[in-house]
Parts: sequence; C-alpha cells; structure tokens
Amino acid sequence: MKILFASSEVAPFIKTGGLADVAGSLPGALAALGHEVKVILPLYESIGENWRSQMTFLKYFDVTLAWRHVYCGIFQLERGGVTYWFVDNEYYFKRAQIYGHFDDCERFAFFSRAVIETPGQLDWAPDIIHCNDWQTAAVPIYLLEEKYRIPQLGGARSVFTIHNIEYQGRYGDQVLEDVLGLNHSYFNEGMLAFHDDVNLVKGAIMASNYVTTVSPTYAEELRLPFYAHGLAGVINEQHGKIQGILNGIDVDLYDPAKNPDIPCNFTAASPAKGKAACKLALQKAVGLQENPDTPIIACVSRLVGHKGFSLVTDVLHQIMEMNVQMVVLGTGEYQYEEAFRSAQNWYPGRFSAQLAYSAPLSNQIYAGADLFLMPSVSEPCGLSQMIAMRYGTVPIVRETGGLKDTVFPYNKFEGTGRGFTFSDINANDMLWVIREAVALYFDNKAAWKGLQKEDMTADFSWNNSAKQYLEIYQRILG
Repeated sequence: MKILFASSEVAPFIKTGGLADVAGSLPGALAALGHEVKVILPLYESIGENWRSQMTFLKYFDVTLAWRHVYCGIFQLERGGVTYWFVDNEYYFKRAQIYGHFDDCERFAFFSRAVIETPGQLDWAPDIIHCNDWQTAAVPIYLLEEKYRIPQLGGARSVFTIHNIEYQGRYGDQVLEDVLGLNHSYFNEGMLAFHDDVNLVKGAIMASNYVTTVSPTYAEELRLPFYAHGLAGVINEQHGKIQGILNGIDVDLYDPAKNPDIPCNFTAASPAKGKAACKLALQKAVGLQENPDTPIIACVSRLVGHKGFSLVTDVLHQIMEMNVQMVVLGTGEYQYEEAFRSAQNWYPGRFSAQLAYSAPLSNQIYAGADLFLMPSVSEPCGLSQMIAMRYGTVPIVRETGGLKDTVFPYNKFEGTGRGFTFSDINANDMLWVIREAVALYFDNKAAWKGLQKEDMTADFSWNNSAKQYLEIYQRILG
C-alpha cells in the first residue's frame, strides 16, 4: 500500500506539540509493517542545517492557488524507512514562528495544494492520503475535484485525523474564492459553511472517506457540545465513518533503560536504585530539598485552562499541607504562571516553578518524580501520562479522552490499575485522589512497586495503532 502522510509539523524536524510526535512515529510504524510511506511537510526556516544538509532537491513547479501561481520546490530526505518531502516556499515558510500569522489560511491552503500537486509532479500514485488537523483540512476537499485532473490521484482515498477539535481553521467566507480557490457552492451547499464563516475542519469531516481521532473516548466525547466546539452536530451526522484510535509513543526514545538524558538508567525489573538516583538529581536540579522519602508530584504541560490548572491552583495550599514536594514545568497563561511563582516563594525547597520549556528537564522530571498530575478538562489523547508511566511515575488524571483510555484506576482490593483517577471537573475530587496516592506511597510499598511495574510494562508502542489504521485504509480501498 502507498500512503502519503500530510502534516504541518513532524518530529524530529519541527515540533510544537503532540501532532509532531504522531507524524514522526506513525509513518515509521506503517513502513515497518511493509508499506511504502511518504510524509510531506513545509520546509520551515527553523528546520536546521543538520537536516537540510541531508536533503536532495527533486524539482520545482507552480501551484495554482485561486488567482495566484506560486513557486513550490520539493526536497527529499530518507530516514528510518520513510521518505520525507519538504515543500519549499520562503514567502510562506521563512518565518520565525510556524503558526500565528495573519495569512495562515493562505499559507496552509498553499501547503494543501502542494500536497495534491506533488504526487502528479513526481509520478507517484498514493492509495491513501492521510491528513492531520486544520492545516491540511483542505486536502480532502481539493481531492474531490483534482483526482479527475491528476491521473496519479485517480485511486486515492482520504483519511482525516482530528488531533484537537478546538482548532478548526475558521475564517470569513471571503477566503473561499480569493484564498482557497473553491467555488461558492461549497459554502452554499453546506460543506464549509459554519455560522456564516468557512470552517475547514467541518469540510474535511464531510469530504474525507474516513475520520479518526486520537483516542476512543475522545471520539465519543466529540458527540457532546461541551467537547466539540460547535461541531457536535456534524460529528453525530458523520459518526458512521469516525473512529478513535489511541496514539502511541516512541518506546525507544522514552526508554528508561537507554535514555542518555536521565542521570541513571533503570528497568522495569529493577527500578528502585535508578529511580532513586534520578529523584535525587531532580531535587538538586530544581531546588527541592534532597529527601528520598518525600514523594514528588510533577506537572509537565502548557499552563492553560483546558489542562485543568484552575483545579490545581484552587487547592494548591491543601496539596502542600501534605508531606509532598511539587515541580511544575511549562509556560502559559499569566494567572497560572503567577500562582506557581508565588507558591515557590511560599514553599521554598518544597515547590519548584520551572516556567520554561525544556526537553532535557522534562526527561529528568519524568524519570525522577513519583506522581504525575494531569487534571485536564479536555485531553484528546495525551502523551505525557504514557511517557511518565514508562519511567515508573504513577499518574493522577481526570477521566477524559486518552487519559481515560490509558490510565486505569487503582483498585486496592484487587491490586490492579495503573494510577489514580477522578471523573468530575472538581478540585476537591482531585484533592481526594492525590491524598489516596500519597497515602499508598507511604503506607504500602509493595502495592506501590506493583503499580510502577504495571506502568513500566504497559504496551504504548505504535504497533497496535498502526494496525488499526491499516484496517481503515483497507476498508475504504475496498
């Protein structure tokens, strides 16, 4: 099977969030199962020379975008059994930030047109074009028209994955003909119309042969207005072709036995010594008291409302009344940054606010902490809880999206589960399960070690997820 995977960001070349991790791992898992996989992404300015020096220039051609005829260059790089195509246009992509520009609609409409044009220009016929989030949501719509013009697209089917429905590519209807280059009938007949605006994600859901989300629970949650950000009606109407498939993680990258970025490596069979060394190193690194017996509660996240940090700030003093330490790594909204900055002053040596983004420090936190707190209001999949579990750091999560699908609540009577969970968006419910977790840490070391082993041996690889995607591809190809 020939698969073209289109994404606005792909690890390790360029990353701002979980989409890049998926686009960096799933294609490799598909290729490992014997399929021909190509990934296409923009050639941003911030993609470094270490990668550019490995690229080969293939060709250039003009892309038609409404009334524009725009240069498009294609560079190629081979890595890990996958071919990567980089779309070059410095007017659109030579910028300091990859998102957040006034002309993002035009930039990613150009990229979507390039995704459609490139197979014909390079004489390669994909069976599946797999698109991701609003930046490539125009691709399934363009495919409806262009598959009859471009012979290499004649047998192609489209899959669209919603990583976070909060971002929908919503613009005024003037972009339809002037930017997207689409006939107004797409608006009049309802495919793109959304409260008098153009909504690209709605269009992709309608136009794709199949739609996936990044966890089974999130797929069901999107049928509810609370989670769907206005698209619950469309999701319910199209529900027969929507499926949730849980994301995986790169189990080699996040392997405590091999990771060079942690102070001491350890395994699921014998984690105690290595985990203790990592804990001591973390306490030194972030200014916590060096106490091996005090549990560390960690958060690694964007500090924003939908990640549930209002729950944390509401009961922060009650948390710190327990015999615990806490470290928070991330940046975000002012009120949360200020609350955690103040907590560091109130609880010196017990609370550490690391208000920055640091991949090396995040690895140290995953390895050295005892508990990992994710109280998200909404979490399509979440990777952090899976990474934390790989390192024997027990999660405390709200039962939503992928958190519910990966963290099964601890049952003290049967000794089963992977962590501690609560269901309502309620700070006191969260506080209750934090107290339960801390009590288990102090009072039942055997049960605690059992939880750690269960977490570290759980299978979060991409293998099962890749097979589920292949089943979908085969189904829509007949």
